[in-house]
Amino acid sequence: MHELSMADGILKAVLENAEKNEANEVIEVTIQIGKMALINPEQIKFMLDILSEDTIANKAKFLIEEIPVEINCSKCGFEGKADIDETDHYNPIVECPECGNMPVAIINGKDCTVKNIVIEKDDE
Repeated sequence: MHELSMADGILKAVLENAEKNEANEVIEVTIQIGKMALINPEQIKFMLDILSEDTIANKAKFLIEEIPVEINCSKCGFEGKADIDETDHYNPIVECPECGNMPVAIINGKDCTVKNIVIEKDDE
């Protein structure tokens, strides 16, 4: 279950950044997950809710944004969004929506990124 280690890494990064900014509470965290990252967004959110207990992020709202797959087709030159066949979660299939070519170059949609962290800190 790689979602647990991914959620743990995300939370550690959030807490590290919050502490660097002298936060006393994390209010909201926006996470971008690419459709080709092979990570279940619902599981990530569930695990973040559990792992954040007893931290300054225990009341944080974790927002997940799913990033679509973008490709570049070497056969027809198409560049843009593509659908994926997720029949096999561990080996999704991506083909060019214009010409059906496979394989294609994935140019976006494989990453998992913390996009934004909203914190609260004491007034100085």
